[in-house]
Amino acid sequence: MPPSSPLLSKPGMGCEDDAQLYSNYLVLDPKRAGFLDLARLLLSDDVSERTYIQCPETYKDELREFWRRWVIVISIVAQKLLHLFKGMLGWLGNALECCLNLPSTNGGFLKLITNSLTGNVEWPTRDSPTFASVVGNLDQRVDLDGQLKHGDAGYNAYLSMMAAKLSYENDSFVETTIRNRWKMEPLLGSDFWNDYQEQPSTRAIMFKDGDLIVVAFRGTPPFDADAWCTDIDLSLYELELEGEGGPERVSIHSGFMKALGLQKGRRWPEAPNEGKTYAYYKIKEILRKQLKEGGAKFIVTGHSLGGALAILFVGVLCMHKEDSILERLDGVYTFGQPRVGDERFGEYMKRKIHCEGNALPYYRYVYSSDLVPRLPRDGNVFGFKHFGPCLYFNSLYKGKVLDEEPNKNSSSLLWYIPNIMIAIWELVRGFIMPCVKGPSYRESLFLVLFRMIGLVIPGLSAHSPQDYVNLTRLGSLPSY
Repeated sequence: MPPSSPLLSKPGMGCEDDAQLYSNYLVLDPKRAGFLDLARLLLSDDVSERTYIQCPETYKDELREFWRRWVIVISIVAQKLLHLFKGMLGWLGNALECCLNLPSTNGGFLKLITNSLTGNVEWPTRDSPTFASVVGNLDQRVDLDGQLKHGDAGYNAYLSMMAAKLSYENDSFVETTIRNRWKMEPLLGSDFWNDYQEQPSTRAIMFKDGDLIVVAFRGTPPFDADAWCTDIDLSLYELELEGEGGPERVSIHSGFMKALGLQKGRRWPEAPNEGKTYAYYKIKEILRKQLKEGGAKFIVTGHSLGGALAILFVGVLCMHKEDSILERLDGVYTFGQPRVGDERFGEYMKRKIHCEGNALPYYRYVYSSDLVPRLPRDGNVFGFKHFGPCLYFNSLYKGKVLDEEPNKNSSSLLWYIPNIMIAIWELVRGFIMPCVKGPSYRESLFLVLFRMIGLVIPGLSAHSPQDYVNLTRLGSLPSY
């Protein structure tokens, strides 16, 4: 058994007192906020009577600043709209996936037309091993690049991104791909419980490649309203952790903690509630069993929201002092990851995770103008900060190691026109790449259409997994 956790639950605390478990907190409750309430919040700096904003009285003084109130209103309005259109978004997502899978299910476009004329159209089945998600249709590559082998310098990064992309798919697709196409051993493919959303909305996969175990968290499915709410909920919990010089207080994005396995009224106990399967606890259990084999190591990865869960998973292992697991950590690879916590959390993580030479085995990849790594905003509003080096790649897949990605908040108007130009180049580049690099770089028609969104919303199409897979195969980076 690991040593006692600094994050044990307090006795007698119920779910209704959940926020009181933390030394400091900010909890936004969209269900209690009407649109008139939000208008009043913008016009008045009095937040003392706002029941949809839960925080200590001392913290409410800081929320009087206009920009903090503005960000709170944007977050709550976005969540309310997502809840309002949740059913419609889900229906649109299902319909789009069905349409995208129709050609492959019927043997190609020509066969689909023939079947349509004869009334013999075969409809896709969502749990089929060939049914691809919206993300899988953006980048249709499934097989691994045979030129990269286990042990090569860029292999772990490439395998991590392919695993992160695979985590968006259904269980049958994942099992077939890992076992039959990648010739590896599947260990886990499951949806996990979120206590606060009261549904299994977090997904992760695990598999074994020789002596290397890969843990991959799914990112945000494009039409999943609950997952988007996890991303844009700016609620924060301040945790008191055991530091080298005494207790340390760090603030972490509550939505990500809830997705990973935070429990109502209990925080991060050593053992989870019975009857529910939480991502953190189940993955830790499997790792503990698998790592008993001598020489085995593991990596953790994720794209988008999955990247945030990947680094936070390792953070909770540190909080629980799981040294026997952490010493087998071979790296954390995140792609297009949003900010997870404040600067103090970053400093805590840099002290806790290290390998030889005290280098953090944390590889945070950012592609060009990708919008997501620049969220939530870095600044004095809520204090979100990235930590560790940024492995930044431009639209030519040339990389460099930076302290922070350029235009870190993606808000400067000076960057708007250059980002539009980058989006135009990416659209053109998609037609050039197959001619120069080979057919495996051909972009789907769906991705071409998605890239056109980048002409209107710069940075959104740059979040596509296609570019992150490409940079792990083609990218050049100074020694790191």
